[in-house]
Amino acid sequence: MEVIILFSVFLVLLLVGMPIAFALGLASLSYLVLEGISLTIVPQRMYAGIDTFVLLCIPGFVLAGNLMNVGNITDHIVRFSNALLGHIRGGLGLANVAGSMIFGGISGTAVADSASIGSVMIPGMARSGYDKPFAAAVTAASSTVGPIIPPSVPMIIAGSLSGISVGRMFLAGAVPGLLMGLAMMITVYILAVRRGYPKEQRVPFLQLLREAKTAFWALLMTVIILYGIIGGFFTPTEASIVACLYALVVGMYVYKGLTWKKLPAILSDTVLTSSALLLMVGLANLFGWILTSEQIPQMIAALILSISDNPLIVLLILNLILLFIGAFMETIAALIILFPALVGVATGVGVDPVHFAVIAVLNLMIGLTTPPVGVCLFVVAGIGKLPMLTVARAIVPFLLCNLAVLLLVTYVPAISLWLPNLLMGE
Repeated sequence: MEVIILFSVFLVLLLVGMPIAFALGLASLSYLVLEGISLTIVPQRMYAGIDTFVLLCIPGFVLAGNLMNVGNITDHIVRFSNALLGHIRGGLGLANVAGSMIFGGISGTAVADSASIGSVMIPGMARSGYDKPFAAAVTAASSTVGPIIPPSVPMIIAGSLSGISVGRMFLAGAVPGLLMGLAMMITVYILAVRRGYPKEQRVPFLQLLREAKTAFWALLMTVIILYGIIGGFFTPTEASIVACLYALVVGMYVYKGLTWKKLPAILSDTVLTSSALLLMVGLANLFGWILTSEQIPQMIAALILSISDNPLIVLLILNLILLFIGAFMETIAALIILFPALVGVATGVGVDPVHFAVIAVLNLMIGLTTPPVGVCLFVVAGIGKLPMLTVARAIVPFLLCNLAVLLLVTYVPAISLWLPNLLMGE
């Protein structure tokens, strides 16, 4: 009975618009009071949830993303992408996807990508003759590549929950992320040709070289982060600090968009964002502890395996569960609550845990662009001053494209596992 009340309170609070962290906390509190469990368990479980070294890189990558935005690093990434791809039909849409792939390789968060790239590209695409809903849809869909291509905040969370190597997960996400970006570029091109979207004039080669030279310092940031992690020079947490220092120096002394006066506001925004994320992690850990104590994960596993123990069928069921949950729940909370249980089911039928981690994150990233709780949809709808439903309709072709990539990644494990096995051994 108490479990029913737990889920009922949680769902009702979500439906009335309560922030998910508070919905998790109040639902957990209602369960604890009804069960007569001492409330001292609340700070204990919250602290246990955030007392993980690897979680320190979350504020690091959030700060790096904020420094990039203010320091004009994002602008240079977008300008280089435009110069490289703008002459193709639908080139600004292609540049939008390319910019998200590059930016996502630094910030590791889809929402930051939507806000930063969207603030530049949505108005720019609208002025150039693109439908504004299309521009918003491209921005939201392409932002989901960010947490697939390393570094990735959701993969950091998954690693901290399961003990899976974060470095291996970062590498495992590289090829699926590139594949996802390529598939979205093909979708953009097809839609652009059918709808007669414009193309820019080809940029002269010397100007392209100048843009590449200007964007060099922005692109080098991704190389340093990835090479440092892959080469074993620093951990993901240390990589986030390196990214912050690099973004600070380049934004202040190379691109000169960053000043000392702007730092307090940047740090304040980073603290608020990071605090909200870590609060959600702590409360989701409390919620997850309650589910574990009620043996909900074991019940889910038994239910799935009672349907079939065929790995192909089990993976299909897991995908459907994650897609459904991702449409209603924020990514980090969904991972903390579901991932430990579902990864056990997957490994129980012979699926590599790193492979499943990529599948889980990819599913939940798709959820960020799926109503009713598609956070990236709300972000781009706000930037474009569009009704959320209009953006949701425009994003359907990209959702279908991403679902096709999801199926490919799910049933061809080598797409995820080839790179980590090559560079780190099996």
